[in-house]
Amino acid sequence: MEIYENENDQVDAIKRFFADNGKALAVGVVLGIGALVGWRFWNSHQADNAREISQAYESAISALQAGKQDSYAAAEKFAADNKNSYGALASLELAQRYVEKNDLQKAAAQLQQGLAATDDENLKSMINVRLARIQVQLKQQDAALKTLDAVKGESWSAIVADLRGEALLSKGDKKGARTAWENGIKNNASPALSEMMQMKINNLSI
Repeated sequence: MEIYENENDQVDAIKRFFADNGKALAVGVVLGIGALVGWRFWNSHQADNAREISQAYESAISALQAGKQDSYAAAEKFAADNKNSYGALASLELAQRYVEKNDLQKAAAQLQQGLAATDDENLKSMINVRLARIQVQLKQQDAALKTLDAVKGESWSAIVADLRGEALLSKGDKKGARTAWENGIKNNASPALSEMMQMKINNLSI
């Protein structure tokens, strides 16, 4: 480490440092500024893109809810084109509309598409629960049980147990259905869901 006898020595040392390293420092500053500007531009671009997607989602869903002509086609295109949570939410809305029309196959297809579009675990769990419910209605019990296995999070445990019981009962497994519902009652189910599962247990003739 250099020892300076006075301020002039320090100034001279600083001058020598910049004389020796000035170009490298200048390049570093330019690169640093460029990186900062690029980062800000990217963030701005991302924010603008997210805002555009959000607005397009709101427009597609509003048209769907209003029953406008070609709204299904527009919402389906949005869901297919956007491999993100907005696309998954659009698929959820479309699935609900198809359930109301009793077109369960199309509803299931939309939910499968929604699953592939998002990485959000909470959203995936919601989609899987709805998909499993439809699969039970379609008598696709094994598919429903597999779908339920993919649901993550304790908050879904009671609902999953109820649907698992329905799928097992549909397969003729009364004992398995009873066990599923008993587990559901133990898993902090809401009073209404607990009562419903207890009624299902009571109705089993084992």
